[in-house]
Amino acid sequence: MSEVPHIPVLYKEVLEAYAKIDEGIIIDCTMGYSGHSSMLLDANPKLRLIGIDQDQTAIDFSTKRLAKYGDRVIIKKGRFSDVIKEILEEFNALEIKGILADIGVSSLQLDNRERGFSFESDTLDMRMNPTSDFSALNVVNEYDSLKLEKILKEYGELNNAKKLASFIVANRPFNSAKELSSKIDHLLFKGKKIHPSTLLFQAIRIEVNDELGELNSLLSTIENSELEDTVVGIISFHSLEDRIVKQRYVEWAKKCKCDDIAMRCTCDRDNDIGKILTKKPIVATNEEIKANPRSRSAKLRLFKLY
Repeated sequence: MSEVPHIPVLYKEVLEAYAKIDEGIIIDCTMGYSGHSSMLLDANPKLRLIGIDQDQTAIDFSTKRLAKYGDRVIIKKGRFSDVIKEILEEFNALEIKGILADIGVSSLQLDNRERGFSFESDTLDMRMNPTSDFSALNVVNEYDSLKLEKILKEYGELNNAKKLASFIVANRPFNSAKELSSKIDHLLFKGKKIHPSTLLFQAIRIEVNDELGELNSLLSTIENSELEDTVVGIISFHSLEDRIVKQRYVEWAKKCKCDDIAMRCTCDRDNDIGKILTKKPIVATNEEIKANPRSRSAKLRLFKLY
């Protein structure tokens, strides 16, 4: 087996977040190359883990990497929004003591130019599930100007989304990420810390993989489950995801569900399903950022279900 490809972000903080779990099951919704999974299993020999991923390459790697843990590990393929529903039907909810989701593209996917996530890729792909029929090629070359503008504005938070969308439509087809990045470079903001195409590619990638829909679906499944005494940890990498997680946690922690304009509370003030464990998101230390610059954007928010 090849060497472990990378160290997962916020790994020390993740271990600390789940350290008080004595035994039971942790679901790693975004197993990837099993960085967090293996560390959690090493930290507590009583834990079992269910790993989810839709990328067969990652599954093959992690199946070998986690083989030493034997029947403590179950690996399932698919979108985590779907698979977690199956898990909650298959297992006793009281056994599940932790849920972890590292929302974003793995370093291996970013660095593999064939996957089309890199600004230097000779393909225009960006699929987290390589067997999907829908890719960045479809978004860039088939969406009309209004639809492109919408995703660039909403998912990339780009102020000149209309101009960017018009340029793409007028100059397509684009056949590679490298071609798109270089030709549109003159319209992109030149920041010191990130590549000019970062937000553009972020918007396209989110659309291709329905990342915000996946996250919302995961949170809704957790909210409507029978889970108890379960630590939920979500690692996000941009403000859109972090905002969704923050707002959902706030709703989960509300005791009163009455309308804001109500004169007085008429509910039983017993609507909270747990408590927020992180008033502010946990971020990477300077030491980690120096070792892994991609951790700079990572934010971990924790919630404890009652």
